[in-house]
Amino acid sequence: MTQLIFVLDPMCSWCWGFHPIIETLRNNYANRYTFSLVMGGLRTTGQMEWNTQSKAYLKQNWDAVTQTTGQPFSPKLLNRTAFDYNTYIACKAVITVRELWGEDAAFSYFSKIQEAFYTQGVDITDIEILTSYITQDKNRFLDFYHTDRAELLMHHDFATSRSMGANAFPSTVKIDEDGHMVCVSGYKRLEEILKI
Repeated sequence: MTQLIFVLDPMCSWCWGFHPIIETLRNNYANRYTFSLVMGGLRTTGQMEWNTQSKAYLKQNWDAVTQTTGQPFSPKLLNRTAFDYNTYIACKAVITVRELWGEDAAFSYFSKIQEAFYTQGVDITDIEILTSYITQDKNRFLDFYHTDRAELLMHHDFATSRSMGANAFPSTVKIDEDGHMVCVSGYKRLEEILKI
């Protein structure tokens, strides 16, 4: 079957805007495609000053996402006096779930933490909070999360996304049965995705 690979980051606002489209594709086109999830690593070293300017930048992006997609955002995060906008921990958590329990579990987990972050202002840079969203064995999750293999898999995802040309998030990569690959970067409507 043709593969659709979604290159995402849990703390990417346009990925949150793209969420309903991913769910529609997974729910309605499972007979045509296999779906997988690759973490792109939006901002995995932090390095974003948390000040009036950065908050205004985020607010502007979030407003644009809402206007285009209708996805809701909570202002709770922007009310914080301090925040390290580092996507490393959340990306690694998703990869841990994928490795332990498979693609479907990873999509479900990604959705939960993404929704919590954007609609409730939950701090998903905190491993304890991320663990609270695990519905399977929490100890197994934490044990694997702290392994060298989890780290290796995460960096493999980042390298894979770059090698496929997915330099903007979200990106959708189609690989047909003959191995031909097409990468569509950035947010696209459902109709546009189905045309590729």
